[in-house]
Amino acid sequence: MHPREWLARVAPSGRSLAVGLGMLAVALGAYLIARETALFSIDRLEVRGTSPRVAGQVRQALASVAGSSLVGLDGSALLQKVDALPTVVSASYDRAFPHTLRITVVPEQPAAVLRSGPVSWLVSTRGRVIERLPLHGLPRAPRVWVSTRTPVRVGEELTTAGAAVAAHAAGLSGRFAARVASASFANGTLVFRLRSGLEVVLGDPGDIKLKVAVAARLLAKLPPGSTFLDVTLPGRPVSGTGAPPSLAPQSSSRG
Repeated sequence: MHPREWLARVAPSGRSLAVGLGMLAVALGAYLIARETALFSIDRLEVRGTSPRVAGQVRQALASVAGSSLVGLDGSALLQKVDALPTVVSASYDRAFPHTLRITVVPEQPAAVLRSGPVSWLVSTRGRVIERLPLHGLPRAPRVWVSTRTPVRVGEELTTAGAAVAAHAAGLSGRFAARVASASFANGTLVFRLRSGLEVVLGDPGDIKLKVAVAARLLAKLPPGSTFLDVTLPGRPVSGTGAPPSLAPQSSSRG
């Protein structure tokens, strides 16, 4: 077949081309109308996946989108505002036409109370500073202490590695955290100091859930007067009085 005959067969006719361009123009016009008019304006913001308190913070952060069009919504800018909240890990959005914007939030999970002198902050499992706390009515959560010289900023992650590890471990300990008065990580050893006064030595920050489970099962079986429980090796827990062997200062001798 001659190329011209083949092209004549496969190419759209002038009428088809005109109809196609007309449909495109109509669609473009409809989009512009929907974008610039109140046809799909946002009059309801629905926040899912988090507490009413955090949902209120999200609504406040997105107050400026009220009345804007769902069609012309800048999703990237929207999510940047939500993700910037210190109480939020991440967020996603969905257009629920005709007038609802739906936000699904993954919130930060509080793990510990960070103390620096008389000042306190709430810290998440990821080691992020969620908020500064009032002097009175602090949450019943494990305390993690840092030096007064340590910089702490709301919305940022802890700059002290030991405090971040301790907060993360407290967050992984589940219900056991209610028994923990304070948590610390120094010289490669993680320690929970319980409200009863007992020290639970967990060693390195690995297998926290297993170590905590072993400790929780053994607490009721400890001999009276025990001052520590060492679950550094979960399969070989050790209890006793005085200083835990793994925390005792190492002596050296010269030969």
